[in-house]
Amino acid sequence: MDKRSKIYVAGHTGLVGSAVTRQLKKTGYKNLILRIRKELDLLDQKRVEAFFGKEKPEYVFLAAAKVGGIMANKKYKGDFIYKNLQIQNNVIHYSLKYDVKKLLFMGASCIYPKNCPQPMKEEYLMTGPLEETSEAYSIAKIAGIKMCQSYNEQYGTNFISAIPANVYGPGCHFGLENSHVLSAMVRKFSEARERKEKKIIFWGTGTPRREFLYAADLAEALVYLMNKYDSSEPINIGTGKEISIKELANKIKNIVNFQGKIEWDKSKPDGTKRKLLDAKKINSLGWNSETSLDEGLEKTIAWYNIMHKIEKI
Repeated sequence: MDKRSKIYVAGHTGLVGSAVTRQLKKTGYKNLILRIRKELDLLDQKRVEAFFGKEKPEYVFLAAAKVGGIMANKKYKGDFIYKNLQIQNNVIHYSLKYDVKKLLFMGASCIYPKNCPQPMKEEYLMTGPLEETSEAYSIAKIAGIKMCQSYNEQYGTNFISAIPANVYGPGCHFGLENSHVLSAMVRKFSEARERKEKKIIFWGTGTPRREFLYAADLAEALVYLMNKYDSSEPINIGTGKEISIKELANKIKNIVNFQGKIEWDKSKPDGTKRKLLDAKKINSLGWNSETSLDEGLEKTIAWYNIMHKIEKI
């Protein structure tokens, strides 16, 4: 990308999109095209085509998506598959029609099989059944990767796909229904501390292991890939480190300074037992994550506290 290139960040107000926008501005890219949902509903095919026809972006970061944790994925399966398919179909197709030079599509680590060998290599994609709770979302994301690959093969486009670990950081959604495990824990611990509760209950056993990637590190990787990576094959973005949900809960509890006990509701689902990405491919290109989980948690919780205070005003 040239510093003057027209770059469209789809979903620039979300966790990943906002981090990408900050990274682009930080590294000198000034010609950014940004639209909030009221200005451009990516579910609306006609409006998306009109936008691409008028603006003609040269590069596209497709970070817009409907996302959520286990509860939301179980409850809104129809929304997850429809909205994600619709958004990515519109953006990818009109990137083709209006000659976008390069597009980067965001996958997710849940697209790997439920019982995938660990760490998960890119070639393990579509080698087994998916985790049931996130199946609708995962199928949509897999379709996006396959759409990029198919367009590259048929039309000669340069549409690439990245598969990040669980992303967190400033910009997280903290709603108890639509948030992922880390941000949901931050909110629940913070509210339980304020109410001086004696205990807090989380779903499952706490034994599943997860990998967490700080949003700013992911954004750096995505900009790096846009400039350095041109293969149709998806590429993992991860830290190479994992932690159990129980260990994560204890870390957040200590930072938030919650004095009560943690209990686990074993009648509720755990989700996939382990999800660790093999990041050797992106590491071999010269990128490595820099932010430790402890540092990232401190920054995320500090950001939550600021936003929580603003909401109270």
